[in-house]
Amino acid sequence: MTTGQAVVSSLLAHGIDTIYALPGVHNDHFFDALYGAGNSVRVLHSRHEQGCAYMALGAALATGKPQVYCVVPGPGLLNTGAALLNAYSTNAPVLALIGQIPQSAIGRDLGHLHEIRDQAGIIARLVDHSARIPRAADAPRMVAAAVQSMFTDRPGPAALEVGMDVWGRTEPVAEMGPLPAFQPPIDEDAVAAGAKLLGAAKNPMIICGGGAQDASPEVTELSAMLQAPVAGYRRGRGVLDSRDPLSITLPLCHAMWPEVDVVVSVGSRLQQQLTVWGTDKNLKVIRIDADPDEPERACKPDVALIGDAAPILRALLKALPAHNAKRASRKEEMEERQAKMRKRLEVLVPQLAILEAIRAELPEDGIFVDEVTQIGFAARLTMPVYKPRTFISPGYQDNLGWGFATALGVQDARRDVPVLSISGDGGFLYTASELASAVRHNIPLVTVVFNNNAYGNVKLIQQEWYGGRTIASDLVNPDFVKFADSFGAATERVENPDELRAALRRGFNRRTGPTLIEMPVGPMPSPWDFIMMPRVRG
Repeated sequence: MTTGQAVVSSLLAHGIDTIYALPGVHNDHFFDALYGAGNSVRVLHSRHEQGCAYMALGAALATGKPQVYCVVPGPGLLNTGAALLNAYSTNAPVLALIGQIPQSAIGRDLGHLHEIRDQAGIIARLVDHSARIPRAADAPRMVAAAVQSMFTDRPGPAALEVGMDVWGRTEPVAEMGPLPAFQPPIDEDAVAAGAKLLGAAKNPMIICGGGAQDASPEVTELSAMLQAPVAGYRRGRGVLDSRDPLSITLPLCHAMWPEVDVVVSVGSRLQQQLTVWGTDKNLKVIRIDADPDEPERACKPDVALIGDAAPILRALLKALPAHNAKRASRKEEMEERQAKMRKRLEVLVPQLAILEAIRAELPEDGIFVDEVTQIGFAARLTMPVYKPRTFISPGYQDNLGWGFATALGVQDARRDVPVLSISGDGGFLYTASELASAVRHNIPLVTVVFNNNAYGNVKLIQQEWYGGRTIASDLVNPDFVKFADSFGAATERVENPDELRAALRRGFNRRTGPTLIEMPVGPMPSPWDFIMMPRVRG
């Protein structure tokens, strides 16, 4: 095999049959190997490197399975940097295949096309596992190690470089299948200690991050057993069905935080609660984390459980009944608290009306892809989410412009359900050229662009915090309907939530290529009082 053929064969052995890519001369032999693989591999090519990397990210977040993108070195790699950073911060299993200059010239500063000083060093700062494949015979082992790394300890991205002259070299290759991901044994003593703390707790709470997305049944059972509220924000939404009165979002979590005596963190950094809202001697902390270095970053927990959330929670559920106090239903109490918080959130009237229209039309298993926009901020606080992996959010990077191309990857990987991407006019134009990719690959994504001709959040902060001294925040936009129509996408313009509902219904039913809906909007009330909330303990 050539090295390119060996890599393709290895990806297929790991169940990876889709590559998001932008070809170039450094990777020509690899793309020839993809051509030779025929229908066993799908290649979705983008119009910009950031587009293919974001698509791989979206597919990984939507499925929890490894996804691959391939680009040329130097500027190609750097153009994918934001997406790779997002993959790291959201713990997404994205494998970056990055080309290189000829292997013998690496590090010699000869001025080769796309040469970059210490490309391997740059990559190593964006991923936990990176390596360079030196020859075809090493490819199966190195691909297997990269995929294994993405599910060992903290999940996340990996990267493999290949020199442009290495891709086409041929030698005998022994094929190799997947390696098992290492999972540490469950600490039974820590499980018992956690069960005793929870069993005696008067006001327990569960806080979920992205690491809880594949442990929804276990979190749901633990919540019911303890009558414990479950909080999710951004990456933790949907772990507990929003229709459950015990499912809460950030503002109610903050309101209840002073009452909590035992908190269980499941796959969450718990950063806001521990470092902003505060702790005291009356709060006991149980951490469930994949990364053994995570639990003590903010403060030393009372119990640390390291490994995959679902089996750890199952062990906790098995141990808890022997210690658990008899608990009355909190249904009426939580419904009353929820109603009071909804009343407080009614100040976000324009956002709420739009989100109600979206929720009414998006099926229960439909996927909502968040963006850095006023509607996105409000969605994190108020939008009901019914199932795991149906609210895709960028986590703590929260970078403007990530949403549209990421949503294309979500929809490509989950063609069985409708996917909705929301963007502001500022964020959408970051990757708007990927409309061409959506049409070329018949990706039936529905996108709503909320147009206020501004970087709306920037302008709002300047108006509220800087005495109205606005700078670099007003925008001049194209006619988004004509723009999308020129690519061959279906288009609509709506003026109010009722019209949005009807347009969404048509878009979700179309399923043949992308749909763009433009909705002009005015200034919206600030959500920040419900996000940047003060210390309430300690």
